[in-house]
Amino acid sequence: MSSAPQAPASAVVDCLADWLRADAPPPWIVETSGSTGQPKRVLLPRAAVLASVRASADRLGASGAWVLALPAGFVAGVQVICRSLVAGHRPVLRDDHPSLAAAVAALPDGVPGFVSLVPTQLLRVLDAAESDGADGSAAADLAALASLHTVLLGGGPVDPGLRERAAAHGVRTVATYGSAETAGGCVYDGVPLDGVALAVGADGRLRIGGPTVFAGYQDDPALTAETLVDGWFLTSDAGRLDHDGRLEVLGRLDDLVVTGGVNVPAGVVAARLRAHPDVVAAEALGLPDPEWGNRLVAVVVGALDLEAARAWVAQAHPRSWAPRQLVVLERLDDLPLLANGKPDRAALRALALAAAPEVGR
Repeated sequence: MSSAPQAPASAVVDCLADWLRADAPPPWIVETSGSTGQPKRVLLPRAAVLASVRASADRLGASGAWVLALPAGFVAGVQVICRSLVAGHRPVLRDDHPSLAAAVAALPDGVPGFVSLVPTQLLRVLDAAESDGADGSAAADLAALASLHTVLLGGGPVDPGLRERAAAHGVRTVATYGSAETAGGCVYDGVPLDGVALAVGADGRLRIGGPTVFAGYQDDPALTAETLVDGWFLTSDAGRLDHDGRLEVLGRLDDLVVTGGVNVPAGVVAARLRAHPDVVAAEALGLPDPEWGNRLVAVVVGALDLEAARAWVAQAHPRSWAPRQLVVLERLDDLPLLANGKPDRAALRALALAAAPEVGR
């Protein structure tokens, strides 16, 4: 059974309800976003999905009804639906209501309410509510988020400043890390869910084990054998664990940009740029360069020039990590995203290639 990304959300809810009730159903098939390459079809046994549902509720300290504000065909949407159904509530579909506030208001009374968002969605709510010309609907959306038990944030790096802004309005957020291969978010605020194992290889590659790990890729035994080793999912991400076992994701292994002979983690640079007071959003990637081998390119939404961006990065990291090209977008809506809210790496690359390179030294 599967949920195509373009399938109507209501149909996916019905299918998942049948799947959860069925006797010994086949694995649910979830297609990955394909943000950096060809999408893959991930086989998720029901036991893995239910293990994730239970572990999430245990960590959050409650279960209840959910608003589905993400595409139902991707793993984050599947998990929202399953968490709500297992708790005894059909999820409220955001697209069936005129506003986020209206969708939250449609949740049943007397039970904890939840929603899962990508950071960009939360950022847009905050920007709209905090703007000088904010109207009542923007404030209502933000108040609706504050009324919920928890807002899960996933699908990409979560800027601490974004969470601080949300907390100032009474919105409780939890940053999650995971993928389709781990039945969705399996690490909450850097701490693995109960039963989830984390390890980091000598090359910095993050490995994940435990009951939420997938069963393989449909019709791709070679990739399955390469990625699923002795019960461990070998992710495409670099990470490190602190002395308390808390995870810090450094970015994708293929986001490591070798520029001028220096290995630069693009994800870390992007996170630093997001912390700049004049930057709304930022991504970083590498492009071939005749002088440096590769150059690090930053794509930002905000008021920043190249030298200011380089100086800001160099305050926290080696200057060799500073971007050598800057692409400035005027609006958050100009930042290319995939359907699931993740950055569209191919479109970002095209933007950077089309821009006249202003290369810093």
